[in-house]
Amino acid sequence: MAQAAQTPTADNEFDRDTSVTLREPGVYDADLSEGWAILSAVNGGYLLAIVGRALSDALPHPDPFTVTAHYLTPSRPGPAVVRTETVRGGRTLATGQASLFQYEPDGTEVERVRVLAAYGALDTLSDDVRTSVKPPTLPPAEECLGTEDGPAAFPADSGFTRRVVVKLDPETTGWAVGEPSGKGEVRGWFSLADPREPDPLSLLLTVDAFPPTAFDLGLTGWTPTVELTTHIRCRPAPGPLRVFVTTRNLAGGYLEEDADVWDSADRLVAQSRQLARAPREARVPGAR
Repeated sequence: MAQAAQTPTADNEFDRDTSVTLREPGVYDADLSEGWAILSAVNGGYLLAIVGRALSDALPHPDPFTVTAHYLTPSRPGPAVVRTETVRGGRTLATGQASLFQYEPDGTEVERVRVLAAYGALDTLSDDVRTSVKPPTLPPAEECLGTEDGPAAFPADSGFTRRVVVKLDPETTGWAVGEPSGKGEVRGWFSLADPREPDPLSLLLTVDAFPPTAFDLGLTGWTPTVELTTHIRCRPAPGPLRVFVTTRNLAGGYLEEDADVWDSADRLVAQSRQLARAPREARVPGAR
């Protein structure tokens, strides 16, 4: 009989919508919720959290340390299957790979995402921290801007915007009124709309939850992720997260995005880099 893989809680949307059911060893069934889609495509961070949950169940260690995903085809809401494989099961780190598949109307199986990851136990890590980076300085969340405060950072019909609370520093929202800074920076506060404290799995969503930095470069339109690597550095403290996303180089029609995620205890809890295809439209949201 199929059994649900272990889920920390089931009383919030994130845990319900990222749940996976063990069909047989290494194979998990999932349902991609329409609530995490932007227009017709499912958010890449949400997909990563689903695959990450399956790997957490399949591997001998519980927590993602590094997760690299290649996005092969756009994912759509509906049934999916995740197939996992243990590449190496070490004493402190285990390496696994996984792919998420969906089916076309004619029954053809299509691979959507392929992941290679290392898992361990975050609670066993050393407390020694030596870092030169500082958390971003942000106005209080009530002084920051959400999609309800003006031109939307995401399409108005996006279910995704109703499931996350993103409050952007006003200094990085000029693109929303046709005045991008050209710096390629977005920063602000993040939490889930259905209250849930952050954990290593939800950090896989957080790193891909903000508006594309391409908007601040004067571009708008779909910015599909090609590859996303996320490092989880420690278990986050309860409370809202601060996120700082930057792009330093757009060339050849592609750009990189670097994200730093800080918890309420001023610790750097996650870092990511992704390569994305730049939008093809050289105009800004809100411009006439």
